[in-house]
Amino acid sequence: MLNLNPLRDRLNGPFSPFVIHLSDGRKFTVPHRDFIAVGKGVVSIVDERDSTHTVDALRIVSISDPPRKHAKTR
Repeated sequence: MLNLNPLRDRLNGPFSPFVIHLSDGRKFTVPHRDFIAVGKGVVSIVDERDSTHTVDALRIVSISDPPRKHAKTR
């Protein structure tokens, strides 16, 4: 994803969590805009273990909504 504008649009509008999918099969959930930084050609993401992952924008293949959690039935 050389053009990071779709990612910036998700961060600048009303926020909802999303998932970034990479070309190597990894994926990162962004639960809040505080967990991501977007540069000119790189993106840094902080994961649930407080580890930082910096990826080249060319490695991003898609952005999606996270899977919905199903309500438990009794």
